[in-house]
Amino acid sequence: MLKAGGLTLDRLCAYWRRHRPISLDPSCYQAINAAADCVAQVVAEERTVYGITTGFGSLARQTIAGDQVTELQSRLVLSHCTGVGTPLDDRVVRLILIMKINALARGHSGIRAEVIDRLILLLNEELYPVIPGKGSVGASGDLAPLAHLSAVLLGEGAIRHDGQIRPTAEVLAEQELQPVELAAKEGLALLNGTQVSTALALHGLFQAWDIFSAAITAGALSVDAALGSDTPFDPRIQDLRGHRGQAQVAAWLRDLLDGSAIRQSHLDCDRVQDPYSLRCQPQVMGAVIDSFRTAAATLTIEANAVSDNPLVFPDTGEVLSGGNFHAEPVAFAADTIAIALSEIGSLSERRVALLVDAHMSTLPAFLVAEPGLNSGFMIAHVTAAALASENKILCHPASIDSLPTSANQEDHVSMAAHGARRLSDIAENVAHIVAIELMAAAQGVDLRRPLETSPKLAGAMAAIRARAAFLADDRLLAPDIEALAALVSSGWFATDLLGQPCLAAD
Repeated sequence: MLKAGGLTLDRLCAYWRRHRPISLDPSCYQAINAAADCVAQVVAEERTVYGITTGFGSLARQTIAGDQVTELQSRLVLSHCTGVGTPLDDRVVRLILIMKINALARGHSGIRAEVIDRLILLLNEELYPVIPGKGSVGASGDLAPLAHLSAVLLGEGAIRHDGQIRPTAEVLAEQELQPVELAAKEGLALLNGTQVSTALALHGLFQAWDIFSAAITAGALSVDAALGSDTPFDPRIQDLRGHRGQAQVAAWLRDLLDGSAIRQSHLDCDRVQDPYSLRCQPQVMGAVIDSFRTAAATLTIEANAVSDNPLVFPDTGEVLSGGNFHAEPVAFAADTIAIALSEIGSLSERRVALLVDAHMSTLPAFLVAEPGLNSGFMIAHVTAAALASENKILCHPASIDSLPTSANQEDHVSMAAHGARRLSDIAENVAHIVAIELMAAAQGVDLRRPLETSPKLAGAMAAIRARAAFLADDRLLAPDIEALAALVSSGWFATDLLGQPCLAAD
C-alpha cells in the first residue's frame, strides 16, 4: 500500500527491478478530494488563477472563459505531445507512474481521485504509456514526456503491454475502459513535475549500483590475479581517514579475498606497494559509493515531492504559483552519478591494462600462452580504453547548461532530463569495461593454478566461466564480453555476492 509521500529508496529500487501492483492508502483521498474541490471553487467564482482560468507559460495573461476551462486541459495535453526519440524503458515508465501517483496523492495538485485511480490501473495492469525519451529541458516540468503519458488517459498515443506497442484507443477498448475527460487544472497537474527526470536519474543510479557491485568483485579478482596485497584494505588504515564508503569498500574486498591460497603464497614477497588501481580501491570506490548516496538522498526527496504548479492549499483556499517544477536538484544529482559511474570504468580499465602488461602482472603477455602467435586480451583492453575515453565526454555536467524557452518566460532551465538519460549510455559502457576486467582477471587467476582463489571469488569465477571459457588460443571474444556485461547488469553481484540488492540509504 502506498501512502502519499512515503516512497523510500529501497521501495523505488524494488519497483524498478520488477512489476509490483500497488494500492493507495485510503487516508489519502480526503486531501485529494479537498484540493479538487478547491479548484472547482476557483472556477465557480471565476477567479483569475494561473493554469486554471488562464493560458500557460508566456500566455498566462490570457484569460480563459469558464465554459472553456475543461477544453483547455485536453488541448494542453495534446499540444505538448512533441517528444522524439527512442521510447523510455518500461522500468523507467514504471517509476514515472509511481512517482506521479505519489505526488498527486499528496493533495496539493487539485486533481480528482478518479484520474489518480486510472494511473494506478495503468500501472497495475502493466499498460505502460509509450513516452519518447527526448524533449524535456527539465523545467516547467518534464512537459513533453509527461504529455505523452497523459495523452493515454485521453485515449490518445500508444501503450506498450507485454512488449507490444499498440494504439491507446485499441487497448482501452480491449480493457473496456473509457477515456478520461479532464477537469480544470488536471492537465497541468499531470504535465508539470520532475517525475521523468527523477525516474531517469534513479534508473541510472540503480544500474550504477549493480555495476559497482560487479566492479568490486572484479577488483578483488584482479588483486589475486596480479599477486596484489590485501594490506591496503586493513580497517585501521580506513579508520584513520573516516569516510564511510572507503571503510565499507575495504571490508567488502577483505571479505571477498578471505581464504585465498594465492594471497597466502606471496605474503613474504619483496613487492613493497601495488599500483594505485589495486591499492587505492577503497579510496576511489569509497568516494563513488558516497557520491551515490548523496545523489540518492536528493532523488528520494524528489520522488516524494509535489513538483507541479500552481499548488493548491485547501486549508486556506489559496492556489499559489511557484517553481517546484525546476529540476535543478535532479540535474546536480544526475551529474554526480555520471561522474562517479565514469570513475568505476576508469579504474577498471586501468586494472585491465595492468593485467595484460607482463612486467606489471608477472603473468604471460596479454594473458595468453604463446603471445605473438596469440593476441590474447590485447584488443579487449583497447575496447575498454575506448569506452572509458567515451565516458569522459558523456559525463560532462549537463546542469551547467541552460537555454531559455517559452518566449523567455522560462529563462533558466536545468537540463536534468537528458543529464539523467545519458546515465544509461555511461552505464552500458562501464558494464562492458567491467565485463572485460572480469574475463581478464578470471584468466589471470586460472593462470595461477594450482593455487586457488578465495571461496567467494571461486563463486564469481564459476559465474564467469559459465559465460566465458578460459582463453587457450585466440577466438571471438565479443560474445563473451556481451554475456558478461549482461551478468554485470543483472544485479547478480549485488544480490548474490554483496548481499545488497539496493544501495543502502543513509
